[in-house]
Parts: sequence; C-alpha cells; structure tokens
Amino acid sequence: MAAQKVHEITGIRCDDIPYEELIAAQQPAILKGVAKDWPLVEAGRRSSEAAMAYIERFEAGRQYIMYAVPAEFKGRIFYNEGLTAPNYKAEKVSFPEFLGAIRAHISAPDPDAHYIGSRDADTYFPGLRQENDLKLDHPMFAHGNLLVSVWTGSKTRIAAHYDASNNLACCMVGRRCFTLFPPEAISGLYPGPLEPTPGGQVLSMVDQHEPDLERFPHFEEVMAKAQIAELEPGDVLYFPALWWHQVEALDPFNIMMNYWWNDVPAHIDDPRAVLLHGMLAIRDRPEQERKAWQQIFNYYVFGDAENVRAHLPAHTHGPLGEMDALTARRLRAYILQLLNR
Repeated sequence: MAAQKVHEITGIRCDDIPYEELIAAQQPAILKGVAKDWPLVEAGRRSSEAAMAYIERFEAGRQYIMYAVPAEFKGRIFYNEGLTAPNYKAEKVSFPEFLGAIRAHISAPDPDAHYIGSRDADTYFPGLRQENDLKLDHPMFAHGNLLVSVWTGSKTRIAAHYDASNNLACCMVGRRCFTLFPPEAISGLYPGPLEPTPGGQVLSMVDQHEPDLERFPHFEEVMAKAQIAELEPGDVLYFPALWWHQVEALDPFNIMMNYWWNDVPAHIDDPRAVLLHGMLAIRDRPEQERKAWQQIFNYYVFGDAENVRAHLPAHTHGPLGEMDALTARRLRAYILQLLNR
C-alpha cells in the first residue's frame, strides 16, 4: 500500500506564496519552512512549556470543549465499538485547565490524549495573528468567507475526512503527518454514518494503521493513490477542497493554525445541503427516474452554464444567468416554498 510524498516547494516566504500556481495545480503541496520564523514556532522549538506560555498570552478567557481520549485508543478520535457515540469524553474547560491536562500526561509512556478542535483564532486568541500570519494577497480571499482556526492537543489521530473548503494548514508546534486522498477515492475509504459523527464530519471507517482488508478490500487500492505530507514546525500544507485527509499529531504537545476558504461569493450556498436534499428527493426514486435526473443535473448544474441560457432572451434568464445576491435570495425563497409544501 505504498503512497507517494506530497510535492515540496522551497525557498518561499509567508509574503510571497504562489497562490495562482497552487490553485491551478489542484494538488497538495508543502510550502517548506514558510512559517519557520513565526514567534510561536520558535517558542515551540525551545520547548512545549515555552509554546504553552506563548499562546496563553493571547487566550481570551473563554470556555473550550476538550476531548479526552482514553489511552487504550492510542490517540485515535473515533467511535465506540457500537458506533453509537464517540470514543472520547467531551467536557467544558478553561484553556489553563486544558494545558494542565496536557502537562499531567505529557511524560506518561501510555497517556490519555487531550484535544481541542477548531477554534476561531481571532475570537479565542486575539492578537495571535498579528505576530503569526500568512499574507493573504490573492483575490480569492476577498469574498469574506475566510476562517482562520487554531487546533491544540497531545498525540492524536483523526480518521480520514473531507472539508468543503480549501486549506492552508500551518504546522506551528510539534510535528504532523497528513495522509491525503483525492475526492474520487471516496468509495475505497468506506465513509461512516452521516450522524452521529465525532467532530461533525463524516469519517473513514478504516483504521489506516491497522486496516481490515477483509472488511474494507478496496482500501488498498486507494492507499496506493494517497499522498503523505510529513510536516515539521514552520511547514505549511496546502490542499484543495474535498480532498480526504487523515491528520496525526505526533508529539506530546501540538498546535496547528489553518486557513479555510472558498473562492466563491458569500451568497453561494453550501453544497452539502444539496447533497442531503438529493438523498431525500432523488436517491430512492425508480432507477429510470434517477438516470433522467442525472442528465438534468448534468445540463443545469455540471454543464456549461452559458450553453443553458444562450438560446434565451436575457430578460428570461433568472437563476439561469450569473448568480448575484438578489437572484440567490429569490432562488432560496423558492426552494423554501418547495420544502415547506
């Protein structure tokens, strides 16, 4: 099940990232050492305590949801055996309490894992980005849908999942390993339930470290197409939206900051709502109807938008024309009428 290494780009700084090149390639890439001079990265190189002291300076005194994963799961954030609930305990804590839990287990040979997932950087750690930030100077960041989040924890492993947004993942403290799969690998990753989901995302049911190839026979095929990104502190990983990725934090204390965005205006809706409604409206229809609807979707959604409207007068285009905020509101209102019949 050999996988290839993610392509590395060297010799660039955080203010000259080749965004145009990255987006055009639509492949994962490691921006080697782009964030190596950030103060938080430098603190983490000195020690975990130095990194804790540095980030605690910015902490806003809010409550956090901490996942506590028993040692028997070896840091794997997943389900219980019956897939009825997560395998961790979630509790509200302050950030100092979270760091206390990390310190209490940091030297243990077989520790429990502790993890705080995505927290908005500017809300939970105001001022952090003033000293540790990428230059976001490409027009695709101008739509106002950028989210910058901070992840903290001990040694953890998140099963492969996908995000609906593009990602720049900055490895700041501790080492990380990403295993990335292209969107077409979905069936060989054997996605789990839509609900419940640990952390809110559908997870691959395959344990990549110990794959059960009798139960998941096609995983071996997709693993051969995987790309591995081994990140040192200061490295930044770019990967496109909808790529599946397993994330492993490899050291006793780890911090990652990532930038999520989509290159679409704010009035464009979330495709996941369409996916769920498609399951409700189309999946269980007779096969001949489903095939017919597939052709209609290909024409209106996945085909050439200009071809759909080229033969019609401009005043009749409506939602067939270029989508703007007003057209989006009208279309959304019509959809709600259909849903509320």
